[in-house]
Amino acid sequence: MNAMDNLIEKIKQTNNPTVIGLDPRYEMLPKCVTDKYPKTLEGVAEAIIEFNKSLIDATYEIIPAIKPQIAFYEMYGIPGMKAFKETCRYAKEKGMVVIADIKRGDIGSTATRIF
Repeated sequence: MNAMDNLIEKIKQTNNPTVIGLDPRYEMLPKCVTDKYPKTLEGVAEAIIEFNKSLIDATYEIIPAIKPQIAFYEMYGIPGMKAFKETCRYAKEKGMVVIADIKRGDIGSTATRIF
């Protein structure tokens, strides 16, 4: 079964074509998450992972897929890329399809997510 077949099957299972876009902006994460971690690259990545996992936990039974935008993870260097990898791993573990959004400069938010 290829990736498209997997997505179609998950849409049928959930009866829902919705995909959750995960474009984490540290400044928009809830304080109850960010206050737990130091404001370092590693701390920001841990906050993103916690927040993403909470979204996945709340939706994996009713939403078939996630679509993390890699530019929002890359801006936090290696820790951010680890957060991207952990987010993808966790979503797959929960049975979600992962669609990696790796385009650049198509809209303002991805064009401005640089170091």
